[in-house]
Amino acid sequence: MRGMAYSIGVLLALASATVTQGCIAHDHLVQELLQRMEKSIKSLNPSILLAMNLAGATHSHVHNWLLQEIKKDAVERAQKDMTSGQVALYILALLSSCQDPRCVHAMGKTINLIPILKQKMDEEISKNVITWYTESLDTLALCLVKEYDNQDAVEAIAKELLNHKSSPHVDTRAMAVLALVCAYKHTGKQDLIRDALKAVTNDFLDEQERRNGMIGNIYSMGLALQALETSSEFYAPRKWDRAQAFRVVYNHDYKELMAIAQVLPPLVGKSYLNAGRWGCTATNRMSPSQQLPPSPMLGTVGVPTWTTITVQFSITNTLKNYFHYSTSVCVPDNSTLLQVMKVARNEKPDIFCFKKKKTLRGPFVTSIHGLAGNETERTYWQFFSCWSPLQEGVGTYKPKNWEHIQAIFSTY
Repeated sequence: MRGMAYSIGVLLALASATVTQGCIAHDHLVQELLQRMEKSIKSLNPSILLAMNLAGATHSHVHNWLLQEIKKDAVERAQKDMTSGQVALYILALLSSCQDPRCVHAMGKTINLIPILKQKMDEEISKNVITWYTESLDTLALCLVKEYDNQDAVEAIAKELLNHKSSPHVDTRAMAVLALVCAYKHTGKQDLIRDALKAVTNDFLDEQERRNGMIGNIYSMGLALQALETSSEFYAPRKWDRAQAFRVVYNHDYKELMAIAQVLPPLVGKSYLNAGRWGCTATNRMSPSQQLPPSPMLGTVGVPTWTTITVQFSITNTLKNYFHYSTSVCVPDNSTLLQVMKVARNEKPDIFCFKKKKTLRGPFVTSIHGLAGNETERTYWQFFSCWSPLQEGVGTYKPKNWEHIQAIFSTY
């Protein structure tokens, strides 16, 4: 027990970013930002829909209305007067809504946003009117729909990150990191990309250390956090002080809509890289009428009777070869913790894989992320709600909406 107490003490000192101010404060902040964002919507903004989807806030009247209006706007304007960056954001918003951007249907018309994005991107590059932020955003959108034929753009972005003379802004470099992390396994330029990602992420970490958690300014923190959360393999073995960075976010009163939309995903363990797969498992279980309500207006669409909850799930090991990962999953209400773990594993099998065995008391988790408990070393995986040990097993415990479950490699 003394070893366990020491382990928990170390964990409290390291504190994962999502519980820096305590689980209650974190959950309150996420819900407050969601409410503030929904109440402040005055125009169509795909970034807001994207953030709502990644945060699991998919059943409100505002969400349903925004999805339908964005589809209509895409059909009306994508080909005529949108920039490539605007088209890319619409693609991300639709992907995160479990909609196919190749087949966007509204007002009796259907369009394919992918060739439109490619055409606009090529035109803007040829005219030299595209920014590095936009080119990175375009590249990310194409990567998420598995279009990997823009290798020239990938190479150009990587070289730009290595060109310190240009010193692009933090949000530009962060968007470039997201694009390159996505493209990394689908290009022949892996050495170049690895060097670029290592350089920019270490620059971010250096700046955070110098400025007591701040990277760029408060409005660039959302994308910077997304970049660091998704690129850990490129700055490893260096460790990122998540708690310090997230403390900056907790201490700021966010009111600007775009800043809220960019900071919400990392607050729930997500990034724009999750746009292509987040939430669709739960949504696809609904009836077609629930998935695609007919052209709703604010206040006219009922909440689906089949409800889901969002559960944050973290795995942490400080005993050997430190690692920490966190995600948020959407599951049916009344799901067990084991079901939560299975959804996390399905979404990120390389991170949240686990093994279990049957016992008289129900399923017992023996290994997570390839790390198994050991009777000789007296180690095992212990589960907590916030920092309180669970009194039930994974097969019977049912997390509540927005509850933070932690699996911590511990000693006994």
